[in-house]
Amino acid sequence: MIPTLEWLPTGVNFLDQTKLPLEETYVLATDYIQVATVIRDMIVRGAPAIGVSAAMGVAIGILRSGATSFDQLDVEVAEICSHLAGTRPTAVNLFWGIGKIRDLYEQRKAAGDSIAAIKDAVVAEACLMYDEDIAACKQMGKNGAELLPQKGTVLTHCNAGALATCGYGSALGVIRAAIEAGHEIDVFADETRPFLQGARLTAWELMKDNIPTTVLCDNMAAHLMGKGRIQAVIVGADRIAANGDTANKIGTYGVSILAKEHGIPFYVAAPWSTIDQATATGDGIPIEQRSALEVTHSNGKQMTPHGVAIENPAFDVTPAKYITAIITERGVLRAPFSESIKAMGEMPEPARLRAVTV
Repeated sequence: MIPTLEWLPTGVNFLDQTKLPLEETYVLATDYIQVATVIRDMIVRGAPAIGVSAAMGVAIGILRSGATSFDQLDVEVAEICSHLAGTRPTAVNLFWGIGKIRDLYEQRKAAGDSIAAIKDAVVAEACLMYDEDIAACKQMGKNGAELLPQKGTVLTHCNAGALATCGYGSALGVIRAAIEAGHEIDVFADETRPFLQGARLTAWELMKDNIPTTVLCDNMAAHLMGKGRIQAVIVGADRIAANGDTANKIGTYGVSILAKEHGIPFYVAAPWSTIDQATATGDGIPIEQRSALEVTHSNGKQMTPHGVAIENPAFDVTPAKYITAIITERGVLRAPFSESIKAMGEMPEPARLRAVTV
């Protein structure tokens, strides 16, 4: 399993994804400010991994606190959560991860626990969330494997693999599970301009697993679909609205339209924590704007004229009408998604997953 991030006695250790695929190095974050920097600078990326990273950021902030009273600690916790929440706006998992640890802090404080006991509890919770993410990805894989062709080529956009989670992956986890079940699948990986998550990350991790992989420029998918060379599309998600509209890496929306036009199933794989029932439609999802340098430069070399205007939205929203199914660890959702999401959300909370039980 690819070690995307890990809680250590000295801090949270992150595989530096900005250096892949040519260099495997790690960044140790020893306080919450450093964790926030790791998230903001995309050293760690992918909605599920961001969620657990944020939880660990809050936990390490509380753990490192020198507060001797809850009045002092309350102020620090508010600052810790606010600082981490300001890193990346689109992935709802970020706010879910922060909220899980903040809520536990409040619950344990209300129960009369000591500061020392609360520190132990929040660290244990963050580590449990890490284990549960791996378990959720494996369950997603099992739930979605049968949707992929027994033999054929699957297109994916961006990286929704082990590198975007705590291990195994969401969209790539479904591909892995299908192959483990005996499907003969090879993968087309869109390069995913401008940050090249497909070319750098998806190709790297699939090659590590000996899964046949071909990198495509982002503008090649339509040609290959028209030639019958793609049998399914599967992507991850950073936020799914209550009606099924899905925010994912920029370019996903266009791929979904192409898939619809060519009669190719388009699947989204994401943990339940990515579904934001408080946001009614995709129109309410904030879209992160990133630095113009990601567009103007490649490998440190300027590729555009000086002074040209740059747009760099990091995500777009795929309308629910283009999505064949949404695969979660709780089950597979189908249209009308506003109804299936609501029904699944009203089901009793499932028992907490453990990676060791999968």
